[in-house]
Amino acid sequence: MNNPLPLEDYRRYGRQMILDGFGLPGQLKLRSASVVVVGAGGLGCPALQYLGSSGIGKIGIIDHDKVELSNLQRQILHNEETLGLSKAESATIALRRINSSLAIDTITEALTPQNALSLLSPYDVILDCTDNAPTRYLLSDTAVALGKPLVSGAAQKFEGQLCIYNFGETGPCYRCLFPKPPAPENVGTCEETGILGAVTGIIGNLQALETIKIITGLHDGKPSLLIFSALGSPPFRSIKLRSRKTTCPACGDEKQRIGEIKDIDYVQFCGGQTPDWQKRGLVEGSTDQRISATVFKALIDREQVNVIDVRPKTEFGICHLPNSTHIPLNDIVANPSAYVPSSPGTHTYFVCRLGNDSQIAADAVKSVLPDKSEIIVKDVIGGLRAWAKDVDPTFPVY
Repeated sequence: MNNPLPLEDYRRYGRQMILDGFGLPGQLKLRSASVVVVGAGGLGCPALQYLGSSGIGKIGIIDHDKVELSNLQRQILHNEETLGLSKAESATIALRRINSSLAIDTITEALTPQNALSLLSPYDVILDCTDNAPTRYLLSDTAVALGKPLVSGAAQKFEGQLCIYNFGETGPCYRCLFPKPPAPENVGTCEETGILGAVTGIIGNLQALETIKIITGLHDGKPSLLIFSALGSPPFRSIKLRSRKTTCPACGDEKQRIGEIKDIDYVQFCGGQTPDWQKRGLVEGSTDQRISATVFKALIDREQVNVIDVRPKTEFGICHLPNSTHIPLNDIVANPSAYVPSSPGTHTYFVCRLGNDSQIAADAVKSVLPDKSEIIVKDVIGGLRAWAKDVDPTFPVY
């Protein structure tokens, strides 16, 4: 008998082939399809796991980052043995353990305006599993230029969202929904805002599901935005989207306005580089404003000082310095006069996680001090991260 699939594939994929509307034709469509996943992190890992298990013909993995310990809480294809390895390579190893015959393109270079078209053109569907605005706009513009659907996911804290861009005759692109990017200072990362690992799993799995539906013809083609909240009731809600905007500079009637993708500075378009808060917190400043962690340690060992931790309550509960007082930054900024030491001999030092919010708190209190005041108000350079690095290696870093 001349079987259209290898004999072992009937057993491997039989549970989905017996589904009404899927069948052998659906499996053959998956086998002949190719997808590329940009970002092998919290979203990319679950998406890749299910795409690799479904029988996709070729999978591309694009990620230039390396596996870190903090990734393992949610990036389920990586493990302790692949720490320090490229995420694309680590994900490839994991997928080959699932199916050794998978055809995988492992791409460890960063996606740029100069290489996006060439890297993404060989694939039928593009998955955006990234976490920064410049790459999202780049992927959307590239998907429009190549005429390919873009399955985009996002997750932060307890929430996530899913949308398919540039899909069908009238599906909008990312620029249609978000013509202006947010300011870099307002775009938090998982490191700053936190993320529940299972949330990325839900969104990543949904990205894989939508991709499979597109390839097999099971998708209804209607543009919508799916919003997920782990703490919401119900947790899912779907928002119907309008068709693409005729005025969109990427996919509208005047799409020539956007110019060549390779000539666009997406970082500049999004307001510049995302701030490196750790580096900013390490800026020394003047000695009358800031104090290093080591000098601060020597000071509190010999003197009684007022130490105020301005982190959120949850973070203060994770770890804090002995004898420190917790006062959230918002409270200090709202009424800095309330936190001016009553005695000129009282020295106040503000601390936070990285040394940024503590500067804001110190500046707020100093702004309401009387002229020529002898009250000392400073903050700790680099915050508690510097304390763990330079003073106490047993202090938790999160």
